[in-house]
Amino acid sequence: MVAEDIVNKLTAELFKTLGHPVRVKILRMLRDGERCVCEMIEEIDIEQSNFSQHLGLLKKQGLIDSRKDGQRVIYWLAYPSVNELIGAAEQTLSEQIGHSQGLLKFLK
Repeated sequence: MVAEDIVNKLTAELFKTLGHPVRVKILRMLRDGERCVCEMIEEIDIEQSNFSQHLGLLKKQGLIDSRKDGQRVIYWLAYPSVNELIGAAEQTLSEQIGHSQGLLKFLK
């Protein structure tokens, strides 16, 4: 396998990890810094075991990291570029919506 194929595969795996709304929400929650899992679980309406699975996938992908603080587990973004990646996705969505609105105006 050539280097380009490896990069393509790893990039696809990254996007696959980002392919769930709960995981995107977790990353957004960590935009401003460290958060205790106990705080985050209150903001997301899912079972704790399901939440833990999403955290595990994000950690396995290397997008977040954690440490224990007594009984609490604290999470943070492993790379600031994760914010840029989400921002780029949001910008793309905004551009797509703008394009669609332009087409709708043309059709009216």
